[in-house]
Amino acid sequence: MNDYPAVRDNIVLKPLYSDSLYQRIFVVSAYGGITDQLLEHKKTGQPGVYALFANGVNDDSCQDALLEVKRQVFMINAALFGEGDLLQQANAFVGSRLDEAGRCLADLQRLCLHGHFALDTHLSTVREMLSSIGEAHSAWNTAQLLQRDGINACFVDLTAWNAEKHTSLDERIESVLGVLDLERQLPIVTGYAHSESGLMSTFNRGYSEMTFSRIAVLTQAREAIIHKEFHLSSADPRLVGEANAVPIGRTNYDVADQLANLGMEAIHPKAAKGLRQNNIPLRVKNTFEPEHTGTLITRNYISDTPCVEIIAGCKGLYAIEIFDQDMAGDIDRYDREALSVIRRFNAHIVSKDINANTITHYLATNLKTVKRIRDILEEQFPEAGINQQKVAIVSAIGSDMKIPGILAKAVTALAQSRISILAMHQSMRQVDMQFVINEDDYAQAIKSLHSCLVEVHDHGRAICLAS
Repeated sequence: MNDYPAVRDNIVLKPLYSDSLYQRIFVVSAYGGITDQLLEHKKTGQPGVYALFANGVNDDSCQDALLEVKRQVFMINAALFGEGDLLQQANAFVGSRLDEAGRCLADLQRLCLHGHFALDTHLSTVREMLSSIGEAHSAWNTAQLLQRDGINACFVDLTAWNAEKHTSLDERIESVLGVLDLERQLPIVTGYAHSESGLMSTFNRGYSEMTFSRIAVLTQAREAIIHKEFHLSSADPRLVGEANAVPIGRTNYDVADQLANLGMEAIHPKAAKGLRQNNIPLRVKNTFEPEHTGTLITRNYISDTPCVEIIAGCKGLYAIEIFDQDMAGDIDRYDREALSVIRRFNAHIVSKDINANTITHYLATNLKTVKRIRDILEEQFPEAGINQQKVAIVSAIGSDMKIPGILAKAVTALAQSRISILAMHQSMRQVDMQFVINEDDYAQAIKSLHSCLVEVHDHGRAICLAS
């Protein structure tokens, strides 16, 4: 979103199916880094306005953070609009929302000093309100810039800012889009959409994908397209080298779910559900290579020849192992109680393994949460040995990997790189293989598996080029 000329020239002015610029709906995200400043940094956890407000109701740090957000968005506006009336209008639009948010937070601080009002009951609403500002900012700007450049774009605000009533997500989308003329107007829609149930409680930072998905379903879209700054590739080019990474031309929603499980979302699984159930293809395109057809994700695609499509993984996982000699014959109870504890702390389970007397869960969460989970498990299972270890998982993924000897090839490749395998999993459906390894071996494991399972096939411009 920060590179407006690329968005205009490579996306808006290059419709995929016709010469008309219209009959399309664009759902936009916030500018890079703005949502991190409004909430918290997605990767490092550094607190933004929301986190500062939630953790320090009696100080003014969140107001100072809001002023910094305003400074940043005004800098973005200046870079996009230059000097003139449009810049003043852009600053007035986003500035007024930030000012209103600041007043709301200050009022809520004063209210919650009274003993009858608890801050925790309002935090989800605060998070929704702050999230909406980033998407409204970028959508308003993009619509104005396109109008300036001769395109009949219109700003579509789904944030319900100052709305008089709450509605469901579908009702909000239909009420706004129903009055547009898609033959002559190009809607630029906020990625955040307010609903009576709240998107963030379910999707957190993936809310824009849910908005995108529901619009596609409700309008019975021919295709849903996500534009990124990179290709969905056979591996991270930064690890395996740009010359070795191959764009994925075709795959299915099953593979997309495996990627999401590892934290490498092409689309949030719940957002993908609507597209999949309505048989709407999803295309992932590289904004900076507009002539490339990108990755087409469909419900029923299976590769013509069994192969590995992607080597992916995640670092920073924690393995929590429960060992109890008395678990044999009673493993369902142990697992049920362990899962209840993990669910209480909203820790994401990436994988799990079980034998007669041991259950190990591999969790994507922080150390503080792991320690809390472990403390409760030690109370519930006083006779068990509870161990934790920081690990990584690397995975080979494909729509069809029923290849005799593929597991042996993968294990051999890792062994030749002197990588110890702590655990491994291969399901009967043959769509992925997972290897649990020491975190220090992560990069080399990705390179080794990519070399032996993908690069040897010399796929060329893409693995099964999309149409």
